[in-house]
Amino acid sequence: MTQTESKTARPVVLSGIQPSGNLHLGNYFGAVQQYLEFIEKGYQCYYFLANYHALTSLRDRDRLLELTRSAAIDYLALGLNPDKCAIYRQSDLPEVCELQWVLTTVTPMGLLERAHAYKDKVAQGIPSDHGLFAYPVLQAADILIVRANFVPVGQDQKQHIEITRDIAQYFNTSYGEVLTLPEPYIPESVAVVPGRDGRKMSKSYNNTIELFADDKELKRQIWSIVTDSATVAESKDPDKSNLYAILKLFCTAEEQAAWADRFRNGGLGYGEVKQAIFDKYMQLLGPARARRKQLEKRTDYVEEVLHRGAAQARTVGFPLMRQVRDAVGIP
Repeated sequence: MTQTESKTARPVVLSGIQPSGNLHLGNYFGAVQQYLEFIEKGYQCYYFLANYHALTSLRDRDRLLELTRSAAIDYLALGLNPDKCAIYRQSDLPEVCELQWVLTTVTPMGLLERAHAYKDKVAQGIPSDHGLFAYPVLQAADILIVRANFVPVGQDQKQHIEITRDIAQYFNTSYGEVLTLPEPYIPESVAVVPGRDGRKMSKSYNNTIELFADDKELKRQIWSIVTDSATVAESKDPDKSNLYAILKLFCTAEEQAAWADRFRNGGLGYGEVKQAIFDKYMQLLGPARARRKQLEKRTDYVEEVLHRGAAQARTVGFPLMRQVRDAVGIP
């Protein structure tokens, strides 16, 4: 925290999701579970829908509007309580883009050229435009505008927070200690969620198992999990099985051990494992799926939640932007 912040203030946590596709198991086990834990611990939590970021990969007006609204409904259905956290659209916080420009003026080109995410996306064939290149600066503005102390990320995303810290330090060195330097929050036990093809589950790889697909589509996705050609009678190594890696996400330690033994002992068909994944999926997420169907009918309520969340974020972002303007000499 900066010297102007209270030492007794609640820790501030921020995280965002890009609404460029439907939420999936990777989002749930890798992020949403942590969001709920932060809320329960009493942290000041800001969870936003990064619709400006989505423009780097999605250029379909109606689809972006649909996915942004859908992600908000997903968050609410999964248990994020808007009375205990702020859920908002990135575009409803105008201070973010203003801060981004100021940060751009102190960000060295070399810092952005070293960003792993930029290199990876270009390698995947995503067009190399300025939005993609400058993505880390907008991300820094998202984090810094609410004075976030912690940003939950996976180990592979740690560089994002390091870049944000570098940018904030460049600004503070030039203009004084105005911006709060965030820390990455990387829990030791965070789940690594494989996709249907064995790679990391990602919308970019089209290998996801969606949280709110209808039953028919959900079964199609689960039954398309890639397996080897081992017969039912053969022993199978659970540590090399993508199917087991997904199943164990839903299991207790005792259940994991029991399933691992069944893999090794032979006599287990992959169809039975896929049915077990479907059953456990419905047991875990069935209540959220039911809540989502109700929330789909309450569009006014969802909009009210988003506006209320943005207003809450602006109680921090607006005065911070006034400090930034004063520091750089803009009235």
